[in-house]
Amino acid sequence: MLYLEMKKGDLANLIEKLRGWGELHGPIKKGKFHSFERFDSIDEIDLNYTRTMIPPKKYFTKPREAIMRVNLMKGYELLEEDPKRIVLFGLHACDINAIKIMDSIYIDEFPDPYYAERRKNSLIVGISCIPDEECFCKSMGADYAYDGFDLFLHDIGDAYIMRVGTERGFELIRGLDLKKPDKDSLKRLADFERKRSSMFKKELLSSHLPDIADSLHDSDAWKEYIDRCLSCGSCTLVCPTCRCYDVSECVDLSMENGIRARRWDSCFLRSHALVAGGLNFRPTRADRFVHRYNCKSAINRVTNLPYCVGCGRCTVFCPAEIDHVEVLNSVWGVVR
Repeated sequence: MLYLEMKKGDLANLIEKLRGWGELHGPIKKGKFHSFERFDSIDEIDLNYTRTMIPPKKYFTKPREAIMRVNLMKGYELLEEDPKRIVLFGLHACDINAIKIMDSIYIDEFPDPYYAERRKNSLIVGISCIPDEECFCKSMGADYAYDGFDLFLHDIGDAYIMRVGTERGFELIRGLDLKKPDKDSLKRLADFERKRSSMFKKELLSSHLPDIADSLHDSDAWKEYIDRCLSCGSCTLVCPTCRCYDVSECVDLSMENGIRARRWDSCFLRSHALVAGGLNFRPTRADRFVHRYNCKSAINRVTNLPYCVGCGRCTVFCPAEIDHVEVLNSVWGVVR
């Protein structure tokens, strides 16, 4: 890993370099919340944000998209797209690790042509962050990104320590006023990381995490939270690693041509587990609730990280104010 130092005053120059590679997208404040959106000026983005509502996976697997054209006489035709190059600027470590998990699903296992093409045409620039009271990425091992980015910026006060993660990232920073960090700068980086690590207030007992929902699914501790749950699916829609989708087909008025489309789906919805013949293998809210926690507690075989990266979105945006960490710690028998 190559480490370089960049003065904060040169951040605008880096932005201009990135603009030459692709369309710029970053965290923009929208009322009370933040959203990854296109920006033109560095003044439009807020690099001191904690989390966005919708994670950056929306750039790679869209909330709804047409994937095939259907003709009842000719059959199916895969729709092709020419994705534009996008720079995702200001991603936090938890979201970078979440994208690595999504890559393992959409590229490494059964390659999805749409996802793979969009990822190829994306450039990721990460930035350090300060945890709030809902962050628990440290418990999930996702509070630091070792890879999965082209560039990563660590704030050390009047400058950034830049980690260069790819050859593409290295080529992009040619010509910028960068230098190798001296001992003082590296000490400030170590001090920042040490201080940041001590700032996490929420902790999940993550040892044997996959066993919690799997072997303790009959625990009485679930009931309190199941009774509060609205089964609205908000937690899955804001989750950076939820990957379930539904596929539907519709034809036009000619009854000959149509579109096959997919959209994000949620395992909290009753229709998610409904199959032919009217059988539903998760018919109750309790079944769906425990399944959700079982899924998020599983370990991804490629990244060796749980499918939950501890971003806190599910807790922050739950209308029933159900705390993800509190649920698992309660079931596991940890005193709240």
